[in-house]
Amino acid sequence: MTIAQLCLLVACVLPIVCAGLAKSKGFGKRRRDGGFDNHAPREWLARLQGWQARANAAQANSWEALPVFIAGLVVAHQHQAAQASVDALAAGFIAARLAFIGLYLADQAWLRSVVWVAGLAACVALFFVR
Repeated sequence: MTIAQLCLLVACVLPIVCAGLAKSKGFGKRRRDGGFDNHAPREWLARLQGWQARANAAQANSWEALPVFIAGLVVAHQHQAAQASVDALAAGFIAARLAFIGLYLADQAWLRSVVWVAGLAACVALFFVR
């Protein structure tokens, strides 16, 4: 398994981790006591506040970022790009996503946006790497 492939797996798991963080407020509680409501999950998540609400937003953004990353990896592979370069860009994307999620949870909006751009730049670079 290449580093880029491992990064792809991590990128696929990150939204699920964010979902778990968002839902953690309801763990161990009955639904009637405010625990997670699997019968109406979107409504329950919409009522979250604070860092849990931001974790849910980070989950959505992680799903949104995933197709661009996958497409970049596919194109880099089709171009038979140097694996070291693909690995470095994929690792950069994951580093940016981890920082993005941390900054989202910490409510650091401006810096989070800067890191988001860095992650997007890594994805775009994958389309052009040789």
